[in-house]
Amino acid sequence: MNIRDIARLAGVSTSTVSKIVNQKDGSISSATRQRVLKIVQEYNYAPYASHARRSAKTWLIGILLNSSVSLDTTLDGIMKVAQENGYWTLVFNNYSDTDQELKNITALCKMKMDGVIWEPVTEKSLEFANYFEDLKIPVVTIGPNGGNSAFLLPYEEASYRITQELIKRGHSHIACLVKQSRRAVPFVNGYKKCLFDHHLKMDKELIFSDLNHDLVQKVCTHRVTGIIFSHYRKAMEFYQRMIRLGYTIPEDVSLISLRNDTLESISSPEISEISSCMIRNSDFGSYICNKIIADIERKPGIPPSFVQNLHLNSQTTIGIPFDQLSPKITVVGSIHLDTFLYASQLPQKEKTTPLTASLNFAGGKGVNQSIGAAKLGHRVTLIGNVGSDVDSDRIYQALAQYGVETSGVQRCSNTDTGRAYIFVDSSGTSMISVLPGANDTLTAEEIRKRYHFFKNTGYCLIQGDIPAEAISEACKAAHKYGAKIILKPSAFRKIPEEILKSIDILALNERELSNLCPGCCSSQQQPDYLLGLGIKAFILSLGQRGYLVKTSDWEEHFQPPDFRPLDNTGADDAFISALASYLLYGYDLRGAVRIAAYAAGFCNAGEGVINSLVDRARLEAYIRQRESGLLHLPRSGNRIVIHH
Repeated sequence: MNIRDIARLAGVSTSTVSKIVNQKDGSISSATRQRVLKIVQEYNYAPYASHARRSAKTWLIGILLNSSVSLDTTLDGIMKVAQENGYWTLVFNNYSDTDQELKNITALCKMKMDGVIWEPVTEKSLEFANYFEDLKIPVVTIGPNGGNSAFLLPYEEASYRITQELIKRGHSHIACLVKQSRRAVPFVNGYKKCLFDHHLKMDKELIFSDLNHDLVQKVCTHRVTGIIFSHYRKAMEFYQRMIRLGYTIPEDVSLISLRNDTLESISSPEISEISSCMIRNSDFGSYICNKIIADIERKPGIPPSFVQNLHLNSQTTIGIPFDQLSPKITVVGSIHLDTFLYASQLPQKEKTTPLTASLNFAGGKGVNQSIGAAKLGHRVTLIGNVGSDVDSDRIYQALAQYGVETSGVQRCSNTDTGRAYIFVDSSGTSMISVLPGANDTLTAEEIRKRYHFFKNTGYCLIQGDIPAEAISEACKAAHKYGAKIILKPSAFRKIPEEILKSIDILALNERELSNLCPGCCSSQQQPDYLLGLGIKAFILSLGQRGYLVKTSDWEEHFQPPDFRPLDNTGADDAFISALASYLLYGYDLRGAVRIAAYAAGFCNAGEGVINSLVDRARLEAYIRQRESGLLHLPRSGNRIVIHH
């Protein structure tokens, strides 16, 4: 900083500055004197400083940062190497302010540093380099504004690498979430370059600066299958948000992030770590300090650039894209809060029935079948409506407990969640009264808005206790994405023939069959009538008499396994969820029906539906003890396999 610079900053002549600093300012106003002296002090001006001969070595290295946290553990690496080599460090903070930056530069010059590590605030900041040059102080610049010779952390290379990791696994819809910081530009550049090199289109709408509803929606609708993060904390926040929404990682979306070698522990009770690529800032700091010391002492041998071997710490949160996973089960149907009322006998007309117990559970055919399939090992999406009441919270909690995706379940204002009142007698026989509530608000238009949830569905389970227009639209959505449909009719609602024509498997009980075909033909003719509509398989639950299964070229009666009945309320839902699960696992219809009968038996033997739905390990362990050959998959070509 010379006298001309001070005069320019103060808006006075050089002679005025000279008079003031040499105390020959009797003719100069007090205000001007104070203004000039303030600038002299702030910018560390000393007369003839630019021409003064440098004194002996000071063993000081100046560190000029853009902001106090701009280099993370880089500063630790710099200070460690400096001290090992007998140097002291002075750290200055520019606070991203070029005026402050110039003041700090003049202070460093006044203290005659042996060398300076400088992170310029802007590209224009390089104009201040002449202050160091005049005093022949060696300078190493770092960061994106440090000019062509600046040293950079490998953010661009790391971003390229983690984007490539997703592409290698088949992802083509990759979003980039980059926090505004010094790494933002190189991080985005690496992302763009990787997409370009792999012939993938770069969509500006997939670059996000923060977590927001738009990004979540793109994941929910599978328009984004993988996300790269510039900052580990943001990746953790997103992970936690998706878990709260009922999604699974990496099945629904893959996450991969950069991570600094910070000493701070970043963890979550839900996951130990996000798949990440470590940026070793401390190693970078060590390299930079060795470089400035080599320049000060004029020693050769320092590599011309910083190199770090980049690698993933784990593959915990990265996988193949959603649409390349094995097919899932999608359930469209009723959602209730079930109230079970236990009594020695069912209510009778004009007679008071004393109760022995009363219990509340999440329920409805949609909930029961969703949780049943999830407990048997499948990814499951439920589509339906609940109210805006407290009961809806219990529904979401129950579904989340078993890993059912709930983004297809929507709260409806000005209505209550459906309720079912279930009387159960001592023999396990039940009778049900239903208050549909929000279930009756599910329309065809609402199903169309949720079409994306049908993607990658192997089997779609639909129940007849939602409006017919919703059933019809769900059938269209399922067929659009190649899913097979299993329909469970309702005992109190008629299913139009045009819907029945689109069904692959019809699973029902005798009451539902009577409602479906009232007076149109005899009970012996009813299955043939329904198969004649185009239904591929007809499965009739006969209670304790087992199951009748009929296709166009095969008919068989299956005896039920021996279970002591306690509550038959959800047995049909347990049967259907197991039927779909084992068909999806590759079993033929005969094998899937026999296994599903065991699942129904387990449900019959328990209290409450959800608690009685059996998991895969327990079910298969039980079957191995009684029919060891049943769990062997059939050979391909079996005449009653229902193919996907």
